[in-house]
Amino acid sequence: MDRRTPLVPLRYITLPGHGPEDVVADPRGRVLTGVSDGRILRVDGLDDPPAARVEHIAEIGGRPLGLELLPDGDLLVCCADGALLRVDPDGGTGNVRVLTESVAGERLRFCSNVVALPDGTVYFTVSSQVHPLRDWMGDLVEHTGTGRLLRIEPGAREAEVVLEGLQFANGLARGADDSFLIVAETGARRLTRYQLTGPRAGRAEPLVEQLPGFPDNLWRGAPDGPVWVALAGPRVPPLDLLHRAGPAVRRRAARLAVNAPYRPSGTAGVLAVDDDGRIVHHLTHRRSGFRMVTSVCETRGRLVLGSLWERGIAVCEAPVTK
Repeated sequence: MDRRTPLVPLRYITLPGHGPEDVVADPRGRVLTGVSDGRILRVDGLDDPPAARVEHIAEIGGRPLGLELLPDGDLLVCCADGALLRVDPDGGTGNVRVLTESVAGERLRFCSNVVALPDGTVYFTVSSQVHPLRDWMGDLVEHTGTGRLLRIEPGAREAEVVLEGLQFANGLARGADDSFLIVAETGARRLTRYQLTGPRAGRAEPLVEQLPGFPDNLWRGAPDGPVWVALAGPRVPPLDLLHRAGPAVRRRAARLAVNAPYRPSGTAGVLAVDDDGRIVHHLTHRRSGFRMVTSVCETRGRLVLGSLWERGIAVCEAPVTK
C-alpha cells in the first residue's frame, strides 16, 4: 500500500563541503557522508543542529559516492573516479586502502554504491560505462543501459561482472535474509531483484517498476525494517517519450543535456519498500528547500537526507512502520 504523507524537514545541518551524496548511520546514531572535495565526514548531534559536531575522518583523493559500514566499524567507499576503497573512520585521515580499481582487466569507471554480505563478499554498482559522474544527466537521457553489478570476493584484487545492461545502476540493499540484492536502476525508474541463492541464483527480475521518481541510493538499517529509497527527482514524462526514440536521437539529446544549465526540481521524496516490492511509505514535499535527495538513512526515529546538490544534510521525523 502506498501511504503518501508529507516529508517535512525538521532541521538542516550545514557541512563544510558540498554535495553529501550518500549518508549512512553508525550504531551510535552518527552520520557518515562524503563531499565533493574527497573528504569523508562524520556528523554527531542530529537533534541540536547549532551544536552538531562535524569531524573530518578521511580523504580519499576522489569523489566519494556510495558508502557501506562494515561490522568492524570500517567504511566501504565508492570513488566515482574508479575505485572501491576501505576506510578506517578512527584510524586518522590517511587510513585509506584500495580494494579494487579494475574489473575483468579494465579500469573501473563510475563506481556508485556498495553492500557487503556476512561472508565478506562485496557487491557494488557501476552506473555507466559511457558517461562519467559530471555528465550523469547524459546517461539518463541517452539511456545507454551500460550499468553493471560487480562482485569482489574476500582477498581478491579484481572484481567480476555478475549483471550487465542496467539503466544507470545505482543504490544497493541486501534482502532481509541475504538471499538476494535490490538494485536501483535510476534510468528505468525501477528496483531490480538479483537472486543470490536458490534455483534462481544469478537471475534478475523487476521488484518495483514505474516508480514515481528516479531512485538513487538505498538504505536498510535492520533486517526486519524496510528498504528506504531516495528519489532524486520526480518522473519526467518527456524523458519517457525520448527513451522510445532511436539511439542516434538519444545521443544528440544527451550532448545537449550535459551542456544545459541544471537546477533540481523542488520536489523532495523518499519511499520505503518491503522485500515483496510493496511501497509501505511514500513521503513527499513539493516545495522543498532541500533539493535532489540522493540518499536517506534512518537512525533513532529520524530520517537523514543527503544530496548531490546541497551543502548540508536534512533531518526529518521518521514515520512509524507497522
